[in-house]
Amino acid sequence: MKISSNVGKVRYTVLVCNEREGGYSGQCLELPGAISEGETIKELKENMVDAIQLVLESIESRASKAKRFTIDIPA
Repeated sequence: MKISSNVGKVRYTVLVCNEREGGYSGQCLELPGAISEGETIKELKENMVDAIQLVLESIESRASKAKRFTIDIPA
């Protein structure tokens, strides 16, 4: 029996659009800078993983060098 774990994983939502020229484009709703494309949904998913990781690395790099604070937004 295989037991899978989601520990260390984060889910992101990707908005998928059919492109007129063929294939698909996608944008991560939680990280709008993460955008990619692919000929198939499978290829788009793979490319979106790369795009999301690059955006997160960029944010982490900038955050480590910048002043920061947190804010609370009323629901």
